[in-house]
Amino acid sequence: MEVYGIDVSKWQGDIHWEEVKKSGKASFAILKAGGSDKGFYTDKKFYENYEQCKKVGIPLGAYYFAGPKFGAEKGNGLADAKRFYEIIKGLKFEYPIYLDIEAQPISDKEGTTRNAIEFCEFFEEKNYFVGIYASRVSGFKDRLQAELLDVYTWWVADYSNPVPAPLHQYSSQGSIPGILGNVDLNVCTTDFPTIIKTNHLNGY
Repeated sequence: MEVYGIDVSKWQGDIHWEEVKKSGKASFAILKAGGSDKGFYTDKKFYENYEQCKKVGIPLGAYYFAGPKFGAEKGNGLADAKRFYEIIKGLKFEYPIYLDIEAQPISDKEGTTRNAIEFCEFFEEKNYFVGIYASRVSGFKDRLQAELLDVYTWWVADYSNPVPAPLHQYSSQGSIPGILGNVDLNVCTTDFPTIIKTNHLNGY
């Protein structure tokens, strides 16, 4: 199976989700919930995007952008997980929730991996389907010990080559009715909504 979708944040501005839905070009959306790259924050469009997607019937996932100090000290992964949880608790997601790894120094590879595991273990204990987003080379190869993270689902960015991951971000230059400007495009090869709902994960 191949299902096509998008990921968005405040940078897409005001999205007309009814037009997105009618276009048939986005069967799911992964929303930025917040991050720790510029202090600790909630994406200013997250709740609006969540509500509008639920209204028009677009299945959802969410992600949290980890800041550059994420791997610097043990415990940072758990701290960010708790912040993410406060943003999304009580909401329902048909797709996984993800930790976004791209801002960390390559020299923190071991610490970033350790704290990514902290992050994911927290959410598994909370009954969430959790995974990791990173680019194929600069993320999973350069910033993470990927072999220690294969127990979690991966969302892999690679704009040049197909990848075997369940979720592949293949372009940052997409054009979708209802969205002004470029948007990231993704293809999913796993039936996450069935898995998540059947196993009562992510608020279900």
